[in-house]
Amino acid sequence: MAGHDSGAQYNFTGIQKFFNSYTMTGRRNCVLATFVGIAMTFLYFKLKPKKQTPAVKEK
Repeated sequence: MAGHDSGAQYNFTGIQKFFNSYTMTGRRNCVLATFVGIAMTFLYFKLKPKKQTPAVKEK
């Protein structure tokens, strides 16, 4: 399959240099970005302040 220098023949520029499907580093970065996105979404909903409701409702 792919060796250590599998992406040597490709000259990526910009964001493709870090996120691509041709090199192991690019694949790893895609996976890490996905995991970080999921973790940030989970932490956002876990840590956001809850809406406070009054303990005694007035009539």
